[in-house]
Amino acid sequence: MNKRNALGALLALGVAGSPRTRAQPPPGKRRVGVLMGYAEDDPEAQVRIAVFKERLAASGWAEGRNLTLDVRWSRGDVERAARFAKELVTLKPDVILAVTTAVTAALQKETSTIPIVFAVVSDPVGSGFVKTLARPGGNITGFTNLEASLAEKWLQLIKEIAPRVTRATVMFNPETALYAEFYLQPMNAVASRIGVKVAVAKVGSDSDIDKAVSGLGREAGSSLILIPDIFMTVHRKPVVTLAAQHKVPAIYAVSSTVREGGLIAYGVDSTDLFRRAAPYVDRILRGARPADLPVQQPTLFELAVNLKTAKALGLTVPHSILVRADLVIE
Repeated sequence: MNKRNALGALLALGVAGSPRTRAQPPPGKRRVGVLMGYAEDDPEAQVRIAVFKERLAASGWAEGRNLTLDVRWSRGDVERAARFAKELVTLKPDVILAVTTAVTAALQKETSTIPIVFAVVSDPVGSGFVKTLARPGGNITGFTNLEASLAEKWLQLIKEIAPRVTRATVMFNPETALYAEFYLQPMNAVASRIGVKVAVAKVGSDSDIDKAVSGLGREAGSSLILIPDIFMTVHRKPVVTLAAQHKVPAIYAVSSTVREGGLIAYGVDSTDLFRRAAPYVDRILRGARPADLPVQQPTLFELAVNLKTAKALGLTVPHSILVRADLVIE
């Protein structure tokens, strides 16, 4: 079933339908850098970059004709992100698309003049990328992947689908999720009300993930929450496999994990962020300043659930989740 919650649609339409977007591009070839936090062989990431290219083409920017597109992939590795950030800045692009917080931070260290449009960033103010959402104030603006209720929803949904859960462990890599507290605070605020204790598992490798998930499997009432974190996105498949192996109910922030066997996911439609980022890049190529383009919040959210995985875990998905789900894997 396919349903979407569209919040702030008028704002999104205002950007996509801008007269500047429909106007012919100025003469001359332009260069756009793209630094993706994802792995290049991730099918979901390929869909997102394709959507970004399509929207640019719709605005008159065609690769090989009036646009050069330099794409790099950091695979959730902060050292690769730093290296590619330096490489892209050396190419002197007219604007750079930065995907994820770690990537944006790496680019910010390399340039304060080249315009940067970010996507899939959780806390741009707290991360020091912009002064305020309404008035970014520098060379960086973009699109966040956080809506205030997400953190609470993860806890509520895991309790709803697995009522015996008494402990929710939040897993992330502290090197790539420096903003983790941004999610942990609202979770801790709601946890006691629903009878769940929040714990933290900091990981930095597949062996760390294996140790953490297997440990949860030995503790009755345990569950797992993966917040938006590019390291966890890149390493999501081992988590899905281990959670199934050790019978740990897990909720994810990316719907692709449910297609890959994860139990349940609730989060931002990240592909939509790429779709909306293209008009900002277009406007900057036409002369707009990032400082004048407000940071925008997500407008589309997805709830996905895998009934086969639920059955294997001995769980019955309640009707209240099924009727709200945008995607149900049977």
